[in-house]
Amino acid sequence: MKTVSQPTASRVTTMAEVVTVNRSLSYPDVEIPRQVPTTKHRFLEYFKGFEKLEAVKETFGDETDKILRTLEVEFFGSKFGYMGVSDEDGHILASADYLKNGKQRDIYLDVIHELVHVKQFKEGKELFDESYEYAERPTELEAYRHTVKEARRLGMKDDEIFEYLKVTWLSDSEVKQLAKNLGVSVPQKSGRGRRARIS
Repeated sequence: MKTVSQPTASRVTTMAEVVTVNRSLSYPDVEIPRQVPTTKHRFLEYFKGFEKLEAVKETFGDETDKILRTLEVEFFGSKFGYMGVSDEDGHILASADYLKNGKQRDIYLDVIHELVHVKQFKEGKELFDESYEYAERPTELEAYRHTVKEARRLGMKDDEIFEYLKVTWLSDSEVKQLAKNLGVSVPQKSGRGRRARIS
């Protein structure tokens, strides 16, 4: 196994340090790297504390520690893209630029979302079944439902969750359909434009 240096304290932000975004939110004690080398590593070397989260344990059950100990994350250098899961071997892909510049809360929720896709991959599910529109795709709905549940546990309101759902690859009508499918109220007036998940 390749030995990788641990991220330094100056390059890692804990979710507790992000509470200033909205003091009513309750963040878990996890670490999310902000500066990463563009190579593949063990997930827990950089995303510390996720194995202890109830949201993650709900995803993997008794296999949580085993799966996260062996899970890999590949950091890539493109300024485009956020996070995803490889449909070849189920490892997580994460944009180094997104980790550096993205909103901490969005990154946290994206990790929760992508871990559901890791589970789906391990179960042999087709992650990118194009016979479904994105807002209707069963694997996406399962991952987003779990993410919305965690967002609500953090204390996010539906209008904040709706803004989180607004990504560059979905039209306004698709975002509204996704929100409806997830039981998220569509605000009368939502923010302008697409959230690029970059602060």
